Amino acid sequence: MMNIAHAATEGGIAIHLSAPVLGHFFDIPITSTLVMVWFVMAILIGIAIYSKHTLKMVPSRGQVVVEALIGSTYEYIAETLESRELARKYFPLIMTVFIFILSLNWLGLLPGVSSIGIHLELHGEQTLVPFLYPANTDLNITLAFALIAFFTIQFSGIAAIGAFKYAGKFINFSSPLAFAVGLIDLISEIARLISFSFRLFGNIFAGKTLLVVVIFFVPYFVPVPIMAFEVFVGFIQAFVFAILTLFFIKIATSEPAH
Repeated sequence: MMNIAHAATEGGIAIHLSAPVLGHFFDIPITSTLVMVWFVMAILIGIAIYSKHTLKMVPSRGQVVVEALIGSTYEYIAETLESRELARKYFPLIMTVFIFILSLNWLGLLPGVSSIGIHLELHGEQTLVPFLYPANTDLNITLAFALIAFFTIQFSGIAAIGAFKYAGKFINFSSPLAFAVGLIDLISEIARLISFSFRLFGNIFAGKTLLVVVIFFVPYFVPVPIMAFEVFVGFIQAFVFAILTLFFIKIATSEPAH
């Protein structure tokens, strides 16, 4: 399921549940949200390669600020997990998820994204199909992030305390109460897939739709504060996704209480 909202060139606003498809590659649809993901990946990889070759033993002010931010974040993760060994394992993933989601959210607000594209016939009418569209308005992509977080959490628990002991958190026949608690915990684990993906998707999709509606009806001045608010929302959603992944890893790697 994919979603998109855009202003039609004529006759008002159109909101569709399926993202427009730019083309196919071996019957695999290439959507503008998927192209956006590739675009942001290329930018981040380019920044990483450039940063690697510009690091200095005597750091500049910018490098000092970046190193301080990364260092303080690492210390917070190590303190939360109560283990520097676990922090070394999961810090790269948590930071990558945060930076990637944040970049997708912020770059999705740039001028030209969702407004530059080609005209194709969709739903029986000529519609502008953008080359790039905010990726997290696509439930497929937020679900992919949720799956990464979900399997990372399960892997961290199994690796930390062992497969049998980890499974014992959810399947416990020692008493009816322990069995019921374990069953509830198991349902909660699976429900995280829904909460992770729909929280991110819902907030970004709602914000993008609001912006389209406001720009269409009140194109001057009013969209500016809403755009600023969406910058804030984009940061908060990336932060919440990363911090919840961290907290659930902490819970998964803890010894069972029963």
